[in-house]
Amino acid sequence: MRVLCIALFIHLAAHAQGDDWRALIHRADILYQQGWYGEAATAATKALEVAERDLGPVHPDVATSLNLLALVHRAKGEYAQAEPLQKRALAILEKFLGPEHHSIAIAIGNLAELYQAQGRYDEAERAYLRALANVESVLGPHHPNVATWLNSLAGVYYAQGKFGAAQPLYQRALAIREKALGPYNPAVAASLNNLAALHTARGEYAAAEPLYERSLDIAVRRMGEGHPAVAVALNNLAELPGVQGDYAEAEVLYQRSLAVLVAALGPEHPDVANSMETLSRLYRTTGRLEDARVLAERAAAIRKRRR
Repeated sequence: MRVLCIALFIHLAAHAQGDDWRALIHRADILYQQGWYGEAATAATKALEVAERDLGPVHPDVATSLNLLALVHRAKGEYAQAEPLQKRALAILEKFLGPEHHSIAIAIGNLAELYQAQGRYDEAERAYLRALANVESVLGPHHPNVATWLNSLAGVYYAQGKFGAAQPLYQRALAIREKALGPYNPAVAASLNNLAALHTARGEYAAAEPLYERSLDIAVRRMGEGHPAVAVALNNLAELPGVQGDYAEAEVLYQRSLAVLVAALGPEHPDVANSMETLSRLYRTTGRLEDARVLAERAAAIRKRRR
């Protein structure tokens, strides 16, 4: 989930906040997005201190700072530290905006994602259902934001292997996005990918392939060949030949994905490390142990430098 509506809550602030908080929260956000979690935590903590000092304990800027700090902890796997921060952020926003404000769904969703990351699926499901109900009641059942929460709820079911429960939610989300946003919107590509992944998990490879290919086509059309979204689409498409034993085709697609990420994000980005690890696993599967070791060590070095 994206950082909790930083621009929105700055806009909602009752008083103009000083440059210190804005600079700190912006720096923390950038560091978080780039994977520099230690530095991001320092900046987010300072932003929280400044917001509390200048605006008191119940203010949207405080909630934004709490949420960003929670996301950093979550990215580091520090779930026990993240949960009270996200709960406090939600409580502040409910008090400031009211429990029915549609922005509350974002805070609820962040908490749901934390539960899901820990395998607390019942709690995640309840939170996502609450967020979905909030958005549907405020924006109507056909708004694109409804599709976001349908996908999130479906993801909880998917993670538990409840594919029958997940599929109609993914399908409804795709239909909403196609009608509201058009057939070549990146959000449509995301829905196509979700549905394709479900078919792949069920072994329905013939059904999955055209969905992955359409998702890739949208990414190329909208963002260009060198965009990280294209790398993600290539990586997803590579899973199909991989699970079917066509390792040569999978390798070509994984290598293309890695090359796009390195060119777009630089060689030290965490997404590059993820891509290296994926390709390393493929090499291990095919007995290319030395190639696998080299890539795994490069990925580990990136992660070590990012701590």
